[in-house]
Amino acid sequence: MTVAKHNEEETIESAVDKAGFGLYSILLVILVGVSIISFVCIGYSSTILVPTSACELQTTSSQQGILAAGPVVGTIVGSLVWGYLADTRGRRLMLLVSLMGSAIINIVASISVNWIMLLILQFIAALFASGLYSMSMSLLSESVPMAKRNLVILLVTSIFLLSQGFMAALALPIIPLTFSYYISSLDIYWNSWRTLVVVYSIPCICSFICFLFMQESPKFVHAMGDEQKSLEILRIIHKYNHLGSKKEFQVYRIKKAEMNKNDTPSSSKDQIVPLFRAPLLKPTIIMTLLYFFQQVGAFMVWLPTIANQFVQVTETGGNTDLTLCEILNSEFEVSVNPDVAPCALNETALLMVLAVGALQCAFNTILSLMVTKIGRRNIVIALAGICGLAGILVNVVPNTTGSIVLFGIFLMGIIVMGLYTAIIVAIFPTHLRAMAIALPLTASRITTFISIQILNLMLVNNCDAGFYLFTSIFTLSAVIAAFLPDDRRLQKEVKNETEAKAENITKL
Repeated sequence: MTVAKHNEEETIESAVDKAGFGLYSILLVILVGVSIISFVCIGYSSTILVPTSACELQTTSSQQGILAAGPVVGTIVGSLVWGYLADTRGRRLMLLVSLMGSAIINIVASISVNWIMLLILQFIAALFASGLYSMSMSLLSESVPMAKRNLVILLVTSIFLLSQGFMAALALPIIPLTFSYYISSLDIYWNSWRTLVVVYSIPCICSFICFLFMQESPKFVHAMGDEQKSLEILRIIHKYNHLGSKKEFQVYRIKKAEMNKNDTPSSSKDQIVPLFRAPLLKPTIIMTLLYFFQQVGAFMVWLPTIANQFVQVTETGGNTDLTLCEILNSEFEVSVNPDVAPCALNETALLMVLAVGALQCAFNTILSLMVTKIGRRNIVIALAGICGLAGILVNVVPNTTGSIVLFGIFLMGIIVMGLYTAIIVAIFPTHLRAMAIALPLTASRITTFISIQILNLMLVNNCDAGFYLFTSIFTLSAVIAAFLPDDRRLQKEVKNETEAKAENITKL
């Protein structure tokens, strides 16, 4: 009987399920969450740094737009490269390289002598950090049981949504500081915004240290043809998931992967071409379009600036019957506070950014508990429709509070990003998964880069048209999502198939 059990082969999916969900899985969820924060702190720190460094670097409005978009370009250029490396060299190894590289370059960026040097170094740092999201999400999804997969991805997405608020929280005690130390060798002053650049590198360093103690994705190792190594990894995961328990890992052999070492993709072409062939062509096009139409990210980049303008209007006792665009185009005198650093963002504005992140995180957590019953696709359709409509109406309501509330509802639309990732994980095979996430992410970052530049101009010159254009595009993604299959039906089919196999085994 024991011999029979030892000779029985399990699929890799079944083996991951039997490794269970426990301490190791929880630690991995937390660690992946920190790596996502690392990505945001490197790739989107310009949302805080651009306005706060403007006085010292003497940047114009157009230069600030380029500075804000520079890291986005880095994420565009590097995303597909890291997707290929993760699918061929391993998720964990490439995560380590990405984390350390981005941390070092970002720290060097803190001593930039002018805005061009800051732009170049933040571009390179973002280039290193660009794969953190897709690689860490792939590692997480391939290391937890199928039943928990949607939940953990959406929970990490909640952390992602809180990341910009986390950046604002880090900036709150640092940016208002007025200290300034002259460094003669560089002819610069070490001040609060430069200190914040270094602080934003800390999550990368912490993630790097922690990932040294984690395991490679068992599914990736299995896909590369090393069934024995993947079994050893799963034993370790099972051990820590059942720490203090005497329960044994009841898997002794894993079925060979469909792709062996001789068939392992050796070029980027081998990773990309299958995504544009049946049966993956349709979902690839749909997911790329969904990411392409995801325009909320561009508004999130300018959120600190928008919040700062709103707070200044309200604090100076301005007109309360204004739309958001009228708020942004308001001119007023601001009294100079000698105890606050020049160009420092208003503390209330930073708290608003933190509050938006907290609301997005809470809303996403609630949706994650409902996703099994409602379905990922259906939630995407509802979110894109409701949030997009709110964005269209932002400048229709001539009331300061009402306009801001509608804008806040529109910003909740960023939640679809986590749902998109969960959909990709469910549809695409392991050996193409990191690239499948990276490809549409690249499309999203390209549109975000373009949108940042256009919005930078339109918010000043034709604000209403900017809102109508980008919010309408996002609303259309509800129509595109309708072409995806209902994942509730797919889950039911998989469940029925699994139960049928189990019944046949029992009969035998």
